[in-house]
Amino acid sequence: MIETKKTEEKVLLVGVELQNMDNFDMSMEELASLAKTAGALVKGIYTQKREKYDSKTFIGSGKLDEIALMVEADEIDSVIVNNRLTARQNANLESILGVKVIDRMQLILDIFAMRARSHEGKLQVHLAQLKYMLPRLVGQGIMLSRQAGGIGSRGPGESQLELNRRAVRNQIHEIERQLKIVEKNRATVRERRIQSGVFKIGLIGYTNAGKSTIMNAMTDKEQYEADELFATLDATTKQIHLADKFQVTLTDTVGFIQDLPTELISAFKSTLEESMNVDLLLHVIDASDPNHAEQEEVVLDILSDLKMLDIPRLAIYNKLDMVGEDFHPTQFPHVMISAKDEKARAHIQMMVLAKIKTMFKPFEIKVPISQSYKLHDLASICLVEKREYEEDMEILSGYIAENNKWKLEEFL
Repeated sequence: MIETKKTEEKVLLVGVELQNMDNFDMSMEELASLAKTAGALVKGIYTQKREKYDSKTFIGSGKLDEIALMVEADEIDSVIVNNRLTARQNANLESILGVKVIDRMQLILDIFAMRARSHEGKLQVHLAQLKYMLPRLVGQGIMLSRQAGGIGSRGPGESQLELNRRAVRNQIHEIERQLKIVEKNRATVRERRIQSGVFKIGLIGYTNAGKSTIMNAMTDKEQYEADELFATLDATTKQIHLADKFQVTLTDTVGFIQDLPTELISAFKSTLEESMNVDLLLHVIDASDPNHAEQEEVVLDILSDLKMLDIPRLAIYNKLDMVGEDFHPTQFPHVMISAKDEKARAHIQMMVLAKIKTMFKPFEIKVPISQSYKLHDLASICLVEKREYEEDMEILSGYIAENNKWKLEEFL
């Protein structure tokens, strides 16, 4: 059997920098990474400074002529615009350039469609695609043609692109109904976890910061990890022992990115809720990325939007093996590690335990030796610092969460 090598789709990237726009260069670099993740070969990047976007074609006519020449000369397959295009702008660009044109939002949706593994994840991507496409069902241009194929037309939503608005709305209602059932089940599991008194830790951070690698180091379990954007979509929760019998849950979630489509923030709300209900957030930062400071700000802005800034945080500066000696962290408290280093787990555990002690309340109890068996369950939800024996008594001291202090009452 002869294997045929998959041909990479040749694309051009287009961006417009408005006055006082922050992080434009970072955004364009990110667009190139997104295109690569989607399987594209970037053949050129075109940018232009303007006071405002062109209402008809997004970019100015002179720059558009340059792009058109490059499309023809290099047999370009697609053009990717680093912004959300209106249906009119999209149709005009395709008409002028004669190739498929997609925007940043559609590209991210495409990658999410590639990455979704669970039933819930696929439903969420499908829903986001349909909501994105609904206002764009205005004609039979290249954008809405199933025959166009390639980047921007993957996933469960692609067969819906040519359906009429009523059919798409019906699909949206049906998927939302299914997701409500899934979310209700998830909420039940989450409520049980909250009532159990187990301490909950959530991994958050910019996409490709190394959250899954840290998850694997902390749990000894295989979570998919790769040097690519959005390697993890579906929230994964594991239970681990941080010290002795002290149990915690660790949740890995989807990575953040600037200009994440609102359709996806809404669609993945239930996934992000896994982090909204944690006791401690571990903010993973790629220290080797030259834009790490801007990425930190994006994460903090999203946490603010989600009303999660009041949750205690510990910063983990990852990939330290790839940075110079002049690196200076800006988040406190923090730990600096390389997640693939065999000592990384111990460093993270030490800092996490130190942080938890500042959040817990100290306690000391005395229990008759004949009843010391009752301490087994207690040790799973508190940090035991010292165990001593005095005549026929066992003395236990350490730290416990305020909401779990009632469990000490039977020993007092």
